[in-house]
Amino acid sequence: MADDRRVWKCICQGDAHAFDAFYRDNAPRLQEFLRHIVGSRQVAEDLMQETFTQIWGRPNGFHAERGTLRAYLYGIGRKRAAEWWRTNGAIKQGNGVDPAGCSTETVSAVNEAFAQLPEGQRTLLWLREVEGQSYAELAEIFEIPIGTVRSRLFGAREALRTIWQGPRGGSKENS
Repeated sequence: MADDRRVWKCICQGDAHAFDAFYRDNAPRLQEFLRHIVGSRQVAEDLMQETFTQIWGRPNGFHAERGTLRAYLYGIGRKRAAEWWRTNGAIKQGNGVDPAGCSTETVSAVNEAFAQLPEGQRTLLWLREVEGQSYAELAEIFEIPIGTVRSRLFGAREALRTIWQGPRGGSKENS
């Protein structure tokens, strides 16, 4: 957390080297997270750039005592993605999965099951299981209590399990 404060202080003072290092450390993962939400690589790149531009142009709002700088960054990105959905009528452009990247049937089946989850559950599971965000970071990103994060994650995991097992209770691996 002390490192976050130092990095944030440097960014607020206009230190381009500190900002560049922060950008290089976080941009690829943030872009992948946003692509997962909006389903378009190009839109995700635009949203990622807007997120970092906001931080560089208006460095305010981060409070280290409330969470990590990475969680703050993802929170801004998530809000930008939500604004994009509202503006663009939430017309799905796919499930955020690049079919060329699916090299096996199992990966494809998991992606298909994951895509059936509601957007909020997909986002929460992605951040926790793929990005490795802590419960505290998720609470900050979603602006909800940690207990709510836990219960929503439980619900998302149960929903994914139900989708995976299918209507007859059988596993997709056995199908």
